[in-house]
Amino acid sequence: MTARLSHAVTSGTFSLDGETHEVENNVWVLGDDEQCVVFDAPHDVDTVLELVGDRECVGILLTHAHDDHVRFAPELSEALEAPILLNPADGEVWKLTHGDLPWDDTVEDGDMFTIAGVNLEALHTPGHSPGSTCYYSEELGAVFTGDTLFQGGPGATGRSFSSRETIEESVRERLFALPEDTVVHTGHGPDTTIGTEKRAAQGDWL
Repeated sequence: MTARLSHAVTSGTFSLDGETHEVENNVWVLGDDEQCVVFDAPHDVDTVLELVGDRECVGILLTHAHDDHVRFAPELSEALEAPILLNPADGEVWKLTHGDLPWDDTVEDGDMFTIAGVNLEALHTPGHSPGSTCYYSEELGAVFTGDTLFQGGPGATGRSFSSRETIEESVRERLFALPEDTVVHTGHGPDTTIGTEKRAAQGDWL
């Protein structure tokens, strides 16, 4: 297996419901020497371009449509000549940032992508937003969770388009069903594992 994972952190803002917060976002690029995919498009196009290098980017896989994850998606798409993929359940959230500008293709639960000889399965995990989607690779023993699951538990709710009950159900039924040694690559902050978060949730909300 020749797949490798590249990572960087970008800084910027997240705005929703009339509030703006400073945030740092993880950028993940998965591929080999020839091709790659990018997860999300936060804050800084140049940082993503450096991670991609001279490889062909075959897709920008959006975990959800909050502005700190998609604000630069059209610009990044143009620079990389790569399509933007988003779960259509996040269409209204996308419009908050990009209006009627369309994304390129849809991601549905169960969709499979192959890059650098490894498979990525799209897992629809609503709650943080209606279309939040994680990407699981059995071969890598890893899942890219965006803002659905962090070190310390499920992502934030309480804002427009979000539901605590729904995100807990998504994590419980979709993510906690993965092997416990699965590494969780998050949208913000450090990695964790499924087992670590599953044990932490016991007696709390699980």
